[in-house]
Amino acid sequence: QVQLVESGGGLVQAGGSLKLSCAFSGRTFNTYTVAWFRQPPGKEREFVAVNSRRTGTTRYADSVKGRFTNSRDNTKNAVILQMNNVKPEDTGVYYCAASATVIVSQMGSPSAYAYWGQGTQVTVSS
Repeated sequence: QVQLVESGGGLVQAGGSLKLSCAFSGRTFNTYTVAWFRQPPGKEREFVAVNSRRTGTTRYADSVKGRFTNSRDNTKNAVILQMNNVKPEDTGVYYCAASATVIVSQMGSPSAYAYWGQGTQVTVSS
């Protein structure tokens, strides 16, 4: 069974930076694609970023391109989301999710991921 644990959330001022980590355990890390999603207050969960385990390609939501960087640390079985120049609209609960079978065309869909962490709150003040 895959376990995912997010950490690093908190309160940050607009324009600042925050680094989120997702610790992966329970299965072989490099056989899983791990993605980040977020859920803004009162809204549905939305895609943020993903690294494809098959192609190594990193994809980002348009709203975070150029500001967020997603990377995998295979030595620590972790995925890191570096958030720079954050904006109030980045506020929400951030989740990491994992799948061994997700295909490229579905990597941005929450329903494609079987395993989820508990989430970490990110609040950006204006």
